[in-house]
Parts: sequence; C-alpha cells; structure tokens
Amino acid sequence: MCIHVLESAAVKDAGIRIRVEKNLRSAFSVACQAENKQASDVLREFMEAYVARYQGGQSDLFSERREDKVRSAAAPSSATDLRGQT
Repeated sequence: MCIHVLESAAVKDAGIRIRVEKNLRSAFSVACQAENKQASDVLREFMEAYVARYQGGQSDLFSERREDKVRSAAAPSSATDLRGQT
C-alpha cells in the first residue's frame, strides 16, 4: 500500500471579497489568462509583495492613489486606461 501525503506551505482558510469596476475586472481577467495564471494567484502574489514592502519600511511606495498611477501609466489621451475610460 502506498500513501501520499500532500503538504501545503500555507493553509488558505480566509477569504477577501472586493468590489471593482467591471472594466477593471475584465482587463485583469484578460491579463491573467494571457499569462496563464489564476486571478487568485496573482492577487495573492501582490498581497505578499505588498506586506513584504510594508514590513520592510517601504510602505510609502503605495501611497499614491490608484487612479493617479493608472493615468500616469497610460499613453497619450487617446489611449484607454484599465477602467475603459479615456
């Protein structure tokens, strides 16, 4: 008889529910599919990096508002940002 024991590095026993704009959710899903990643894995990686930066005393890296980051990353005004707005 052979018994396989699967060990997980971390038990996932908590959830987060967030509300976002439909266009942002759609763009995020497309990006995840393009990289062959699950949305939950991408969000988990972001959360881990965010916590690591915060604990390392670099929390100011995330002080800029999300809307400002999206606008500054967008090309000239004819481009559409992640929320589907121009």
